[in-house]
Amino acid sequence: MTTGTASKSWTRKSTSTQQPWTTSMTDRKRSDDDLHAKLDHLTLSRKEGFRRLADAPSRPRPDHLTRRQLSLLGEKALADHNRRRRKWHANLGPLRTPQMKALHEDLWDIVDSNEQDSDKVKGSIAIDAFPGLGKTTAALAFAKRLHRRVIEEEGEHTDQGHERWPVCRVGLTSNTSMRDFNRAILEFYGHPGRFRGTATDFGFRALDCVLSCETTLLIVDDLHFLRWRNRTGIEVSNHFKYIANEFPVTLLMIGVGLQARGLFDEGDSYEDAVLAQTGRRTTRLGMKPFTIGTEEGRANWRNTLLAIEKRVILADKYPGMIADDLSDELFARSTGHIGSLMTLINRACQRAVRTGTERLDLELLSKVKNDAASEKGREELRQAFAAGRLVSRPKKKAA
Repeated sequence: MTTGTASKSWTRKSTSTQQPWTTSMTDRKRSDDDLHAKLDHLTLSRKEGFRRLADAPSRPRPDHLTRRQLSLLGEKALADHNRRRRKWHANLGPLRTPQMKALHEDLWDIVDSNEQDSDKVKGSIAIDAFPGLGKTTAALAFAKRLHRRVIEEEGEHTDQGHERWPVCRVGLTSNTSMRDFNRAILEFYGHPGRFRGTATDFGFRALDCVLSCETTLLIVDDLHFLRWRNRTGIEVSNHFKYIANEFPVTLLMIGVGLQARGLFDEGDSYEDAVLAQTGRRTTRLGMKPFTIGTEEGRANWRNTLLAIEKRVILADKYPGMIADDLSDELFARSTGHIGSLMTLINRACQRAVRTGTERLDLELLSKVKNDAASEKGREELRQAFAAGRLVSRPKKKAA
């Protein structure tokens, strides 16, 4: 295992071109499109990709042109305008929904309260919710704000001259072992010692990265891929306890059905006890779909549709096009899941621009396909709306 100053030199500020793992300032001076490009999960598994996410400015909003103005554009200008609208509609979010706001408040409570002395075990977090509710989107939005806050308060480099990385993100797969997990942490930091070594070697190097870069939040995404009750699952669960004990970070785990997998349960067997100890130190947070059974729920749904309507760039858009005329249909097609809703809006806007329809209506939505889970329940919800058993619009419309 690499030890001493040699293990820390890779994070030091340097202008040498022989250190590809060091982020240069020139890399950060790029166009808006470059900053927004390739922000997928694979890219976010490396510090440079995460910095692109954190540093990316707000995407420039395309001009809202009327049909007459569109007709006056030349062929090249029209193609460029539609290209910018295409990218805009594909990236309408994230929306500050009530669910995201509530989750962020809880996250700030826990992360800020974890600024304890290093001899105290820091509480962990598990975001446990069904797919399509925006767990990862909300977590990354929080991580972006945390990164910016720490960098603004403490600077881009530590007192020892290392690069400061407040957040580290790791994604799991079904075959993740303890060695793979530690190596993924080293991959995020670009540590040169990530290619050779044992699980223990990688673990010590990962700790060195966290300490040198003063990381405060470790995000572990797709935790449901881990098979908790086999040997690998118990091994990694034990490693989470080691991280909570030794790493001065808040561990943020994201997954589906974590409670059903026993992460928070206690039991009589050794395996149950191992998982229960993780649960004792973990605060479970969730995200729920939109509901329209109460006036508050309907108001939240309408406010979200109004926010989307405001962002849509279509020539024939009019007030109430989405929030009034399509409220029932959008709820039926998305079943209240924000992920399904944004997918449907995105695809509908793409079709509206491409076909020259320039507005969203029931006819256009009927031609747009959505995810299988949402499509499965759409007919039952449609019948409930038609029979008056369900109402998606509040009695008192939001401003």
